[in-house]
Amino acid sequence: MRAILVVNPKATTTTGRSRDVLVRALRSEVDLTVEYTRRRGHAVALARTAAREGVDVVVTLGGDGTVNEVVNGLMTADPAGPGAARTPADRLPALATVPGGSTNVFARAVGLPSQWPEAAGVILEGLRLRRFRTIGLGLADDRYFTFCAGFGLDAAVINRVERARRKGRVSTPGLYLRSLMNEYFLATDRRHPAISLERPGETAIPELGTVVIQNTAPWTYLGDREINPNPNASFDLGLDVMALRRMRVPGTVRAVTQILSRRSYPHGKQVLRLHDMPEFTLVSQHPEAFQLDGDYLGERNKVRFTSVTAALRVIC
Repeated sequence: MRAILVVNPKATTTTGRSRDVLVRALRSEVDLTVEYTRRRGHAVALARTAAREGVDVVVTLGGDGTVNEVVNGLMTADPAGPGAARTPADRLPALATVPGGSTNVFARAVGLPSQWPEAAGVILEGLRLRRFRTIGLGLADDRYFTFCAGFGLDAAVINRVERARRKGRVSTPGLYLRSLMNEYFLATDRRHPAISLERPGETAIPELGTVVIQNTAPWTYLGDREINPNPNASFDLGLDVMALRRMRVPGTVRAVTQILSRRSYPHGKQVLRLHDMPEFTLVSQHPEAFQLDGDYLGERNKVRFTSVTAALRVIC
């Protein structure tokens, strides 16, 4: 079995020694090539080349951003050849994810331990037993995502956090909560919700203040606490949506409290929830912050979302 290990050398929870241990362990199971990412987007090219060269497994060591890039490289590789299988999962290399970032939502969502040594042990056993599951992905315009997307407030919060981290701040639950409060009270236009959700053959749903899209549950973590606006979201179904119709303080505080409580899902007049959606489009009257898998991608006026079934095999 041929495999490539795509390493983000800036991964926050691994060291050079731990990477060496992982490489030796993987080489006991597979014919392994190791590649280090050198810039943003490099993992996309590495995964795309691996798929076109017929590699059997692509292993990532990094955070959710590294996973997202590798997934996009695999899904856009489009291997040629007669008799190719119809579904991407059957024609593309399998994916294995060793968590090395600060949150590792995707790895935990597929059932892996949050710490890399334990997760690596599960993956090694999965390689020996040829054990995998097939998952669906989300597609936002021309970019794939594994677990979540955001249009509006949550993406703007991620942008604030990324700016703070570039200045040397450590990513902590407190940093996210402070960024949320600052963005909501100081930067959000709460009186004029500008987003509409459009579905084929349906009446548009207007005046949405912010929208969260999930391809699985949970949406993210604050430390070890799951944050789960759409607890029924699943890799095996379409996309789930939670939106706040307006951003008034009482309703927003109530929705956030419900999300954090873990005793109930967000509900009420201010909350819109849609389950197992095959496709929809978000349109805004002015540019909105946009994120995929926790990676801020700038501002957009319009994004089309599609559920892609049977997209990838994941070693777990």
